[in-house]
Amino acid sequence: QNIFSYAQWLACGYVVNCPESAATVSIDLKEIGPTYYFAPPRIFEGLLTSVTIRMEDAGAFKRWLFRTCMAHARRVGPALQSGQAVGWWDRLRYAAGDLLVYGPLRNTLGFSRVRVAYTAGEAIGPDLFTFYRSIGINLKQLYGSTETAVFVCLQPDDAVHADTVGVPIRGVEIKVDGNGEILVKSAGLLRGYYKNPEATAEVLTPDGWYRTSDAGFLDASGQLKIIDRVKDVGRLAGGAHDGAMFAPKYVENKLKFFPHIKEAVALGNGRDKVCALINIDFEAVGNWAERQNLPYAGYTDLAAKPEVLALVRDCVEKVNADLAADGLLAGSQVARFLVLHKELDADDGELTRTNKVRRGFIADKYGVLVDALYAGRTEQFIETQVKFEDGRTGRVSATLRIEDAKTFPPVRQAA
Repeated sequence: QNIFSYAQWLACGYVVNCPESAATVSIDLKEIGPTYYFAPPRIFEGLLTSVTIRMEDAGAFKRWLFRTCMAHARRVGPALQSGQAVGWWDRLRYAAGDLLVYGPLRNTLGFSRVRVAYTAGEAIGPDLFTFYRSIGINLKQLYGSTETAVFVCLQPDDAVHADTVGVPIRGVEIKVDGNGEILVKSAGLLRGYYKNPEATAEVLTPDGWYRTSDAGFLDASGQLKIIDRVKDVGRLAGGAHDGAMFAPKYVENKLKFFPHIKEAVALGNGRDKVCALINIDFEAVGNWAERQNLPYAGYTDLAAKPEVLALVRDCVEKVNADLAADGLLAGSQVARFLVLHKELDADDGELTRTNKVRRGFIADKYGVLVDALYAGRTEQFIETQVKFEDGRTGRVSATLRIEDAKTFPPVRQAA
């Protein structure tokens, strides 16, 4: 808070704007027209979902134009943003797309004047990150924490990769220890937690390295790639992918790129396959259902529709196809999934107040569903207590269908 709201504007001379409320952020963005923007991935996910919903409601020609232009943008847009060589014909086509689609889209999002936008706080899905750079928004990733004076890595303008968080900034040293945990040393490290020497000893090594609790590695170009939290990275046990690495957050982010999926919880550490609990995006799927003339009475009813399960299965299988091409994480493909009967909620303890999934809590709370996924059952009844905004409590029950998803053999990389 102090770095971004005070120190930076004092050093650089910019104006800090505050939205009126969470509900008016998109309107305020267009009114302010910021040149510098910083937000966690969840905000960018929400903006993309709103774009997708609006395009689904557009006419056939506009939908065709959007799909055609975006296909070209994903191919050449990131390269243009990074200043790489692009042929004149591709540049001309991109300029036409900018006039017809990307420019109006940036204006609608409130990003028409943005010179640089940063995201941090948790991992952002590569597909989501690429979307924004494709349409001409100079979105980059930061990596760090409060204990490291906010950030220790950033992405250079000419070397922005969707699957890395950049290179260490001046004065920062980074190394990876034997279990894959990222360690940091710099002048900006914490001296210790206030009156808590035990907690300080847990995160600072005797020779002054800070334990980030994140697992990752430095690639050949010196860029840092974050896989997941150290405590969450695991291995599959048994089955065709025995011993394969399992990185749940990476899988979840790929699933959440689809506008119809709001939240996902991937499970698989110590098991023979990966399974997932999924929340649909009620607004996006509800909009889709109305266009399909599919009636529904609420979230629980909509989530149980066979048509919705087929829609989610298609998203899961597209993610599996992408994972098959990743030599390190091909074993993390989702074999079975179910769509939860309620939205994950911070008031129910399932999310943190910053909307991060509490994976361990959810696995315990919905243990009966996890057991059903791995026992090969096709359906499972569950009843859950929920807490409403006014403080009242109630119960939601449903018989959930469990679906199998197609998985793909790993793609052999060329030597």
